[in-house]
Amino acid sequence: MIKVEDWAEIRRLHRAEAMPIKAIARRMGISKNTVKSALAADTPPKYRRAGKGSIVDAVEPRIRQLLAEFPDMPATVIAERIGWQRSLTVLKERVRLLRPHYKPVDPSSRTTYQAGELAQCDLWFPPVKIPLGAGHRASPPVLVMVSGYSRWLMARMLPSRTAGDLFAGHWALLSHLGAAPKTLIWDNESAIGQWKHGRPRLTADATAFRGALGIRIAQCRPGDPEAKGLVERANGYLETSFLPGRSFASPQDFNAQLADWLAKANSRHHRRLECRPADRLGADLAAMVALPPVAPAIGRRASVRLPRDHYVRIASCDYSVHPSVIGRMVEVVADLGQVRVTCAGQVVARHERCWAPHQTITDPAHEHAAALLRGTRLPMAAAATASLADTDVEQRRLSDYDVVLGIEGVA
Repeated sequence: MIKVEDWAEIRRLHRAEAMPIKAIARRMGISKNTVKSALAADTPPKYRRAGKGSIVDAVEPRIRQLLAEFPDMPATVIAERIGWQRSLTVLKERVRLLRPHYKPVDPSSRTTYQAGELAQCDLWFPPVKIPLGAGHRASPPVLVMVSGYSRWLMARMLPSRTAGDLFAGHWALLSHLGAAPKTLIWDNESAIGQWKHGRPRLTADATAFRGALGIRIAQCRPGDPEAKGLVERANGYLETSFLPGRSFASPQDFNAQLADWLAKANSRHHRRLECRPADRLGADLAAMVALPPVAPAIGRRASVRLPRDHYVRIASCDYSVHPSVIGRMVEVVADLGQVRVTCAGQVVARHERCWAPHQTITDPAHEHAAALLRGTRLPMAAAATASLADTDVEQRRLSDYDVVLGIEGVA
């Protein structure tokens, strides 16, 4: 076998200097057949030692027999079944080479996204306690949305994961974005829907919301986290890049800091896209669905008759209402930041949304109006009672009842 230097020199003499094979053989002191072999070889000569075989060769048929019946059998179990007493390293290497011939491959799919096509959604529960007021601290859910094409990241903390708050959060994020993706990808969140009898079933709230926007809500199959890997990675990104080193005074402070951070995050270079999400956002928005001119019915809503204590309940909190509409039907709407009560189209109460549980929120004006009404009613009631006391009332004789009952004169 000639050296690599000799092989290169033979090819140079023949190609560059047009030297005949005999002359090359004579000049380099090698045979003509060696020169011919060097000219025929397109790759440098490489020494290959003949294989001596392996100690696993003798048991390979038994390994193949086990893998044919049990493709997922671990190498340690195979060693036990065949009575292997020698090194496990060489056995594991042979099993690793043989297993693909018996186990079907399961390649992961690589998804491509079209502009405006979809956004993946999820709820992220940050591992920090946020002050909610009244001494309460908790970890409210954060609605996270990621556009498939531009990877534009959106997020906002919500008071709860109920349908009213969830779709109010959707509308807040989409309103800020300025358009809606054609499809929202969700898992089986209770406010979205669930799989029944092998088919996805949206809730009435989810159906109403998607109908108002003219879009589609797609539910992932149970146990399929790869279906929304973009938003799952975004949750991890928030946890490792946004949270460390921060403290929050309230949910509003959390959302304010999150909004500032998102503006920077969406302007960073995305390794997979080889550009910034902001660079792709224009094309993404152009292909999305325009938002409806009238906002859909979102938030927590209720229609109740106002009781005498003139308070309405949202979640576990009570909010005061002007007592002038006691006994009348009122409409209660609670969005992410405000609770509003109307009666016959007139606003009779407006409060900031309370995130702490089991609180009573009273407007001083409502309390003052109730005191005035109570002060006016008491003298009127006392006067009515006094006038009734001064009125003469006829009293019937007992014998009149005897005549009516037919018992007069009965001994």
